[in-house]
Amino acid sequence: MSETPAELVHYGTADAVATITFDSQHNRNALSRQLVTELIAHLEAAEADDAVRVVLVRAEGKVFCSGADLSEASTEGMEVGARRIVDLQRLVATMAKPVVVRVHGAVRAGGIGIVAASDVAIAAEDATFALTEVKLGLAAAIISLTVHHRMNPRAAALTTLGGEVFGGRDAAAYGLVTAAVPADELDARVEEVCASLATGAPQGLRESKRILNRDLVARIDAHGEEMAALSARLFASDEAREAMTAFLNRPKKK
Repeated sequence: MSETPAELVHYGTADAVATITFDSQHNRNALSRQLVTELIAHLEAAEADDAVRVVLVRAEGKVFCSGADLSEASTEGMEVGARRIVDLQRLVATMAKPVVVRVHGAVRAGGIGIVAASDVAIAAEDATFALTEVKLGLAAAIISLTVHHRMNPRAAALTTLGGEVFGGRDAAAYGLVTAAVPADELDARVEEVCASLATGAPQGLRESKRILNRDLVARIDAHGEEMAALSARLFASDEAREAMTAFLNRPKKK
């Protein structure tokens, strides 16, 4: 079994942009306790840095984020972890600086919550998304706080109840991401967006984002505790535990 790297999330700044990079490839950038803790710390560092105007979240490897770390959830439960994901989404939504996500590869379950919480999401057309919770006896509970705020209701019903994979173009049509571009144009488009946002004055960015996200933050505050409790209860259910165990023990693709 490979050892967990000492650092799962990297941080750097340049040209008024703080770049936060997931690099937990041993578990497909899953939202483990360590990754979420490091991510929150880096977001807070970016928020406190007066030289930073924009925050960019990206990932290394073939997977942007595979969602909850099921190995932790199946052995330790999700009571604390669910509340941490609610807190993470709220932090992204309430930061004074715009948060941009560069989306490539596979994005699953909880990872979609990070995409939805962000202010601007640019995806590769060949990126793939899936709200897979329904397949495991779960519900997209804590991420519904942000996902259902972004997606149109019909798209939310189709993707949440079906759990099927959809691509970058559909994600843009559904309202989940801002735009989808060919994979070879992704970096250039993200750089262009970040550079444009960085021209905003700090006060203008802060107050504009506060207005834009007022309803989203109210939604998180009103329903966050309920959704965290529901998520923890579902993860602890016999049906979900059996499904997660089967998923974790499935034959690995070569």
